[in-house]
Amino acid sequence: MVAWSVCAVVAGGLMSLWAVWSPDQVSAAASVLGTVAGLLGFLAIWAWRGTPRHHSADTTQIAETERALARMVRRQWEDEGVLRQLFAPAPLPVVWAPSRRAGLVDRRMDADTTLGCHADDPDELIATFRRATRRRLVVLGPAGSGKTTFSVLLLLALLRTRTPEDPVPVLCPLASFDPARENARDWLQRRVTEDYPALGDAQRYGTASVVELLTEHRLVPVLDGLDEVPSTRRTAVLEALNETLPTDAPLVLTCRTEAYAQAVRESAPLAHATVLEPAALRIDETLAALRLAAAPERREAWDELAGRLARTPDSPAAAVLTSPLMATLARSVYADSDRDPAELAEPHRFPSAAALERHLLDALVPTLYERARRQDPTRSPDPADALRHLTFLAQGLTGQGTFELRWWKLHTWSPSLTGPWRRALIWLAITVAGHLVTNPVLVVLGAPWWVLAVSVAQAVAVVPVFLFGSWFSAPSTTMGRRTAVSAAAALGGGLAAAPAMMPFLPGTNPGETFLVGTAFAGASLWLVVLAAGLPVPPDLPVRGRPGTARWRRRLPRALGSVLCVTLSSGLFFASYAAYVHHGGQTRFPASLRDGLVIGAVLGAGLAFLRWVRAGSVDDSGAGVEATLRSDRLLALLGGGACALLFVLPDAGVRMTIWFSSTLSDLVVVAAVRLIDTGPIGLVLALGTCAWPYYTIARLQFAVRGRLPWRLQAFLADAHRLGILRRVGPTYQFRHARLQQHLADSTRPPGPRPPADLPGARSGSAAPR
Repeated sequence: MVAWSVCAVVAGGLMSLWAVWSPDQVSAAASVLGTVAGLLGFLAIWAWRGTPRHHSADTTQIAETERALARMVRRQWEDEGVLRQLFAPAPLPVVWAPSRRAGLVDRRMDADTTLGCHADDPDELIATFRRATRRRLVVLGPAGSGKTTFSVLLLLALLRTRTPEDPVPVLCPLASFDPARENARDWLQRRVTEDYPALGDAQRYGTASVVELLTEHRLVPVLDGLDEVPSTRRTAVLEALNETLPTDAPLVLTCRTEAYAQAVRESAPLAHATVLEPAALRIDETLAALRLAAAPERREAWDELAGRLARTPDSPAAAVLTSPLMATLARSVYADSDRDPAELAEPHRFPSAAALERHLLDALVPTLYERARRQDPTRSPDPADALRHLTFLAQGLTGQGTFELRWWKLHTWSPSLTGPWRRALIWLAITVAGHLVTNPVLVVLGAPWWVLAVSVAQAVAVVPVFLFGSWFSAPSTTMGRRTAVSAAAALGGGLAAAPAMMPFLPGTNPGETFLVGTAFAGASLWLVVLAAGLPVPPDLPVRGRPGTARWRRRLPRALGSVLCVTLSSGLFFASYAAYVHHGGQTRFPASLRDGLVIGAVLGAGLAFLRWVRAGSVDDSGAGVEATLRSDRLLALLGGGACALLFVLPDAGVRMTIWFSSTLSDLVVVAAVRLIDTGPIGLVLALGTCAWPYYTIARLQFAVRGRLPWRLQAFLADAHRLGILRRVGPTYQFRHARLQQHLADSTRPPGPRPPADLPGARSGSAAPR
């Protein structure tokens, strides 16, 4: 209503002034105000979309959400279990029993000394969980004791025997939880939705299904890695879990024993939770599992190692191989390679347990890649190159204080993409490069050479818009604020682009011509920014892709938008032609026709962008590759649409001023302007998506040799080999201990991370 009222007042005022005064006196004012009012008018229906309605999910949607989530979680972790060799041929037989440490268990709990299980027995895992008081477990142990493995095995056991009445277990790494920013319930809802983006389909699953599942205790949060939370907020995390989540809600929490003891001393134990700790593996159990995992022709070597350790029970190898982590590393390094496992018992090579642990960590990556290279030399990278790339990734994650490799956050590792000015200048360089690629076409077709210089000068308009997006990166909650912020950013871009447009605009007064150029450029930029958003790196990538879902419901609104934009645009350009030609009516019908054509294209472009951004996600769209493809598709489609949106108003104005109004001329002018200034709209749209920032950062690091050119293929290969694991759309190193080891191996110059971050040599955040 405000938009249409402004249009009516401005149009009526201009027509009154034009009737009283001479057209020359109001020409400049008509140009500026008419353009702004016209654009505001045909954007009114776009602004009138309103906020989406949020309704609680109904019973059917909640049940469908529960079934879909159980299916996705099981598929994800079964695949991960195979890649992590949890079942090759069987899990290590780690025994878990109630903790006897004073102070770690809630005083209100009655000790149950009969509670316990073997990690390789799914029935015992399920029985232990169900017998635990209120189905709340705290799984403790030293680094590498198999806490995460216990969580995954318990999760899979619960899912394989799940009935419709049983809750759904969901594993969530705790490292991303910050109680100062959000409470535990909100974080759990956000984390589940991010890891399984298909649940964001509001039409199918509702807008509050995950919340309802949490409220009704239909989820079992498996919170992995309290010790991976920085020590400065570890106590706050434990307090938030106690204060926010009901004490009768099922829950599984894993943590290193000493880190949990420290948090408990400063707060309180997890309420009504049974605390489990592992018993050390016996060396004969470890060797039996390693022998069983080896090929038949390799089992004699493990028998020889067993004989040596039987003769020297106090050797470092006998102590190291009782750790589930080290036993798993030994299996990966020696099971299917030419290495002789008997060398692990040689005291002159490994005089201490620490030396043997370093050897296993050092040998893991080269051994796995050498083995893969023998199987397929064309696909697997050189082991030395792979080690260098993985070391850089470990150092980058450690520098960021995280264990999760989010591809859409890779740009934060590059100094040139984190500072507002540097980022704006990089996008300016990309825009100029786009002009240098497209504008020679016009020169070849006969345009003067200075057209290229003018186009490059117009590219400066992207700098204020990108700077404004960085300074006002907080999301706007209302349409009014979004419109105002977008208008301010577009005004800055219009002021920067106006000097380059002045030679092409009518009028002899430089001040008036500058105002007209600012209005034209600013209005075009405003159209793009309103449609695509401020050009700032998003917090999350786009998860969906365009589809025909719910098209019957979406089609009427889209057609209404196109119709209103078409009529508004046609009236605007026809009125503007009357002003420019001093009231001559001969151009009115032709300009109305051209305006309707331009408006139809603009309306279709806006509807197309909305359709692209409202894509749906299927159950298989939670992986890294799926999110990357979806965001890339949106970036390319939105970039092309915004390039067209940016040039069409200017093409219509030029038609009104210079040409006889024919559709063929309109097409020619629009095509010329698309080649000439289209890269500006393209770059502004690309700046709102995650994929372009990721691509720029990836290419920067690839040029320096720090990352491979085909990064996603490399990560997928490392995941297939078991070096990385995948949680939703993110990668993690197989063990935090491996990330720390690689990060500490060859640190680049620079400030060291705080002691409570992963990879620090001192402090309480030791690896798991």
